[in-house]
Amino acid sequence: MTSRRPPRRSGARPSPRPGSRTSGAELPGDRLQKVLAQAGLASRREAEQWIIAGRVTINGVRAELGQRVQGRDEIRIDGRVLRRARDPEKLSVDASTFLCNRSPGQSLTEELVLKLPRRAGKRFLAVSPMPNVDGGLELLTTDGALATRLQRRVRRWLTEFLIRVRGELTPESLDAIAGGQLDDGRKLSVLAVEGSDEFTEGANRWYRIEVEGASGKEIRQLFERQGALVSRILRTRLGALALTRDLNRGHFRKLTDEESQALQSSEAGQVPIGDEEDDAD
Repeated sequence: MTSRRPPRRSGARPSPRPGSRTSGAELPGDRLQKVLAQAGLASRREAEQWIIAGRVTINGVRAELGQRVQGRDEIRIDGRVLRRARDPEKLSVDASTFLCNRSPGQSLTEELVLKLPRRAGKRFLAVSPMPNVDGGLELLTTDGALATRLQRRVRRWLTEFLIRVRGELTPESLDAIAGGQLDDGRKLSVLAVEGSDEFTEGANRWYRIEVEGASGKEIRQLFERQGALVSRILRTRLGALALTRDLNRGHFRKLTDEESQALQSSEAGQVPIGDEEDDAD
């Protein structure tokens, strides 16, 4: 007599085998490449190449690209266990994200990054870095996924710069700068531009500008279009983050609780961090 399997209870689903795939909507956890990026080991694209090359295993089984993992899963890279934080999203902002005051001309990768604590991660990524010749506020993180999301949003953030020029600009030049016109036809959204009385350096004059989502390179172009001889640009604010007097040039610090919360809020990034889980895969 042919044996028959017992009937399945209504609504019951068979347990998936370790490493097997089902519908993405039914699987909990984060994608493997995201977890590797949050650990500061590689970018998502680099992590994908590791997975394809068979260097990554989950619970002893060769990992598949796009596979999701949960907190109890053991991840190994080249046979070495990956140690994960219980709350990777919080770690990526609090423990592995740093506010830096870079000196003009100081190299991010060859000088400043070498000072950061190695326990925070193996590599650091800068969100909208300033040109090497300039300096000021830099935001560095070991979380590749976080860096990608912030890089998308930085164009919507209010930024503030101090610009040192030779001599004094005319009211007409300031009005033209306030227009935000760039060489390629684009226009920056300039909220304010004015002389700064905080610094005086002989024949040099400092100006302060508030603008939406501008890079240091664009700010230099904005002033040089008016014939200004720009010798230095310092970024003093990036979204909800600002340089404080207690952070000397060439130094860094972890974000405060308030800064971490602001960075994750809609005020800093328009969309709370974590709501775009799969858009960077």
